[in-house]
Amino acid sequence: MSDPSEALASAKAAADRIVNVKRLNACLTPIKELRKSLAAQASTAHPSGVLYGMPVAVKDNICTLEFTTSCGSKILEGYRSPYDATAAAKLKAAGALIAGKTNCDEFGMGSSTEHSAYGRTLHPFDKTRVPGGSSGGSAALVAAGAVPAALGSETGGSVRQPASLCGVVGIKPTYGRVSRYGLVAFGSSLDQIGVLGRSVHDAARVLSVISGRDPKDSTCEDRDSLRLPNVPESLQGFVIGVPKEYFPQDLDAAVRRACDRAIRLLRELGAAVREVSLPHTAYAVATYYIIAPAEASSNLARYDGARYGPRFNGSEDVRALYRTTRGDGFGPEVRRRVLVGTYVLSSGYYDAYYRKAQQMRALIAQDFRNVFDRGVDLLFTPTTPTPAFKAGEKLNDPVAMYLSDIFTVTANIAGLPAISVPIGRIKGLPIGGQLIGQAFLEDEMLEAAYALERAVPAAEEA
Repeated sequence: MSDPSEALASAKAAADRIVNVKRLNACLTPIKELRKSLAAQASTAHPSGVLYGMPVAVKDNICTLEFTTSCGSKILEGYRSPYDATAAAKLKAAGALIAGKTNCDEFGMGSSTEHSAYGRTLHPFDKTRVPGGSSGGSAALVAAGAVPAALGSETGGSVRQPASLCGVVGIKPTYGRVSRYGLVAFGSSLDQIGVLGRSVHDAARVLSVISGRDPKDSTCEDRDSLRLPNVPESLQGFVIGVPKEYFPQDLDAAVRRACDRAIRLLRELGAAVREVSLPHTAYAVATYYIIAPAEASSNLARYDGARYGPRFNGSEDVRALYRTTRGDGFGPEVRRRVLVGTYVLSSGYYDAYYRKAQQMRALIAQDFRNVFDRGVDLLFTPTTPTPAFKAGEKLNDPVAMYLSDIFTVTANIAGLPAISVPIGRIKGLPIGGQLIGQAFLEDEMLEAAYALERAVPAAEEA
């Protein structure tokens, strides 16, 4: 596509598709504003860009000049960033159209997109269920066919988990592969912008554009943009490990059947498959839910009514201002995590919790290194322990909600790339399989994902 009229047609069609799925509450941008912005972008998009005319939705915790950035929170309602996130700027430089901001759990804290201050997002195939989170709005828009790809963010699986529940592809790159500049911080040592797409190719194409060095982010590695691999004829020469800890006896039977079929297909594609062990996996969720809230407690301290957030009238002093701003501006899940984070960092508890969690983090990362050092190229696991669960089912049980990320948090803890690919369905609900790769070897991971996607009848019942 290089004709401006084609780009304008693409922009109009994208807006129409988003209107058609408005019932999902997946896009937070008012439709009039969205139509106007898409038309303006289409008229100025660079025709030589590799994504020219492609509409890409953006999670509402990634800054854009075109639209407000609320992070799904009342405390940032109406906030308009004075700059683009590097990922958004790279999309526009490649000719893509920013197709609105997507609904998300407040500040990325959640696994169901039920913690948004602007209402929950519905699952695209069953309105009684959740689309996953926190990038549930991005996943739902892609799954519903409104956009071919969307940006999300990951702290503990918030791209891969909703990708699995909605039946789309979700990629989390290596920590440092994609700039975090303009991504509103939750857990700075864990956060990473990721991509959701209708196919491995769509998601990988967007990832290749937003990846690469950025002098504005000191944690972004000084590496060239990711090059897309060729679609392989087979997986001959690949060694794929299957961690026994990711297949507990109580794993959902349909998820197990879908994974068993995917493993069989990987063998048929020529890969050598062997069982491996990641012995510290059992401590991953507990480790994550100490480190992430601790970092959130620090990052969210800026929302005090003075620097960011609304300033409420009638606050008698600074302490009252802070208390009122945070009490009224933050939702219950954000308040819960800030309190937990403050507690584990407090005097007398730092060594007992936070230091031990960091020590366990090192052991979890070492588990992966040990496996990869023994000749394993990739790991295959379920993405989620169950298909999409009912809305409200886990709202009153935070621990049960946290455990829905049990298979995804380890990649964030270790900073490794991972991808979720649809591998089947159960009663119409999608099931995802996960490939975890070695740091900065996304090309190998994508090769295997291409092959698996082509081989697996993703719409078939498990």
